[in-house]
Amino acid sequence: MLFHVTDQAGKKLTDQNLMLHIQKALCAPRSRGQGNPEVCKEPKSQQNVPKENTALEITGMDRPGLLSEISAVLVDLGCHVTSAMAWTHNDRAACIIYVEDAIKPGPINDPTRLARVEEQLETVVEAHRGKGERKSVRLTTFAAGRTHPERRLHQLMYADRDYESCRACHGDSSGEHKKGCDGTHVSVTKCEDKGYWAVQVRSRDRPKLLFDTVCVLTDMQYIVFHAAISSKNSIADQEYFIRHKGSNSTLDNKSERDKLILCLISAIERRVSHVRHVTPTIKGSRVDIRTDNRMGLLSNITRVFRENGLSISRVEFGTDGEKAVGTFFVTDSSGEEVNPSIAELVRQVCGGTVVIDHKSPHRVAPLSTKVDKESKIEAEPRFSLGSMLWSQLERLSSNFGPIKS
Repeated sequence: MLFHVTDQAGKKLTDQNLMLHIQKALCAPRSRGQGNPEVCKEPKSQQNVPKENTALEITGMDRPGLLSEISAVLVDLGCHVTSAMAWTHNDRAACIIYVEDAIKPGPINDPTRLARVEEQLETVVEAHRGKGERKSVRLTTFAAGRTHPERRLHQLMYADRDYESCRACHGDSSGEHKKGCDGTHVSVTKCEDKGYWAVQVRSRDRPKLLFDTVCVLTDMQYIVFHAAISSKNSIADQEYFIRHKGSNSTLDNKSERDKLILCLISAIERRVSHVRHVTPTIKGSRVDIRTDNRMGLLSNITRVFRENGLSISRVEFGTDGEKAVGTFFVTDSSGEEVNPSIAELVRQVCGGTVVIDHKSPHRVAPLSTKVDKESKIEAEPRFSLGSMLWSQLERLSSNFGPIKS
């Protein structure tokens, strides 16, 4: 596999530490002995050191103040939040919260106490829940680093069926999308002579787009045999040749093809559902926080947002040494612009540094006319770069196995 990568500014990688980190990640135990053994070797200080976290996995209907109520309950139960990550999409919410004992740092292992935490959180999630609404609260203890939180969030939201409210864009009667349409577009067609299904995805380019796409293909039990990905003028084109692990006839069913399309759109939108081009009516801001880490900090911050009528659409909260760092994407529940004074209100509660950004990432500049013309999106199957290279790929397929997670 060959990847051409840049940093988030679109420039060539020059950070040697970052390149070393990437090399170590690619030389993980699955490498079957390939790569530099010295580079792949884990530092002695980190070898055989058991690290465990108590993780809370929660899914349910999104509503204002949900994270504030959850974090307040955790404080009352003597749980210190060490990190948290939450996404919202299509009125559904999923979050992973890592906690430890507030008195004696470390995982919470008492079964009775864990059962009480789970019971209290279920009560919070069920509040204001409509009849038949889905919800899930799960506690588990595992070694740190064993599960990628964003990978797990994809799995949680897929299991929660957030894709059911997605709508695919199929273009107009001429088979072309309207000028300026910059949504996510997916087509699935069968390669009769090869026995594969070709999945073509066009969307705005952004960091972690490939990760998000491959996650859902894996969760849906599809194996990627060949892939071609390119990016131009802020538009990304992805093409995958796939087969289902169970039966390759699965996608012969139109309902399964439609489900795959909606799941791909959902996976791409989850991370950026707070961005204006994904949700056009949204008005929100990004709030970055860095302050001294302490008990109840997340509860205090989210309480300020709740009391000022703000909803949290996405959260990344963790620690950096003795400091707590967090990024909160907030929107006004009434649909108005977020009041800039919220930064000072949060600072009064948590101290440290609080920065509010009204421009990024909620406001995304519309695509230019030039980009629209060069990157016109078609609903019908378009020319396939992967197909052009098919003969070479088939010739090399005996040397390369399928791409698996």
